[in-house]
Amino acid sequence: MRDWLRRRRETRTLERRAIPDPLWRLTLARFPFLNWRDAAELAQLRDMATLFLADKEFTGAQGLDVDDEMAVAIAAQACLPALKLGLGWYDGFKGIVVHADAVLAQREFVDDAGVVHAYEEELSGEAMHGGPVMLAWRDVDEAGESAEVGYNVVIHEFVHVMDMRDGEADGVPPLPDRAAQEAWARVLDAEYDAFCERIGANEETLLDPYAAEAPEEFFAVASEAFFVAPRDFRAEHPRVYELLRGFFQQDPAAHQPA
Repeated sequence: MRDWLRRRRETRTLERRAIPDPLWRLTLARFPFLNWRDAAELAQLRDMATLFLADKEFTGAQGLDVDDEMAVAIAAQACLPALKLGLGWYDGFKGIVVHADAVLAQREFVDDAGVVHAYEEELSGEAMHGGPVMLAWRDVDEAGESAEVGYNVVIHEFVHVMDMRDGEADGVPPLPDRAAQEAWARVLDAEYDAFCERIGANEETLLDPYAAEAPEEFFAVASEAFFVAPRDFRAEHPRVYELLRGFFQQDPAAHQPA
């Protein structure tokens, strides 16, 4: 009965609140990596973005007005990793806070001697367990151009949401069983260690050096490149590409235009 009610509610939402054709075409034109799909998948992405918009609550920080164009841009990119997995992966939160630009967050840590150190960290996005998800509109707005270097803040933060679905962000998303988790960790840990060595040697890499911060950041940064610069990413990290292809059930490199 509950599933029937959910499907009925979703059908009504798609009928009454579908993303208008001109706005959807504009979104695909602004973010070409969304358009590397056949007609059926694009229709699926549009429906999912419509349902996402109906479920989430957008708030503009410091007076920022989040208009329809901005909300659809965020929704379409957020739904890309969940396209084959379902919106249920995003059930654990409601709020999306949009800032005009990056923000400075106050941080602190305790060193081995017990001394507390305070510092500021510039953030273009942040996902917290249970929400909200914070995004800097400047980075979202420039996602069409920054795709060339494998960067996408929306995908990054929403992959963190997926990662945290089993309780914490650790670079291992919820997987079917322990064997799958161990197989995932073997590949990701080895690739992460190799990437950290490259960063330590000051090598040029497709992935942002921030990926060396922790395995969960490596997973999120790799997922950005997987979706927006897939052929370059596959060439540089073929094992991680195959890992993500299996998890997301998508093969963007097969559809990226030459």
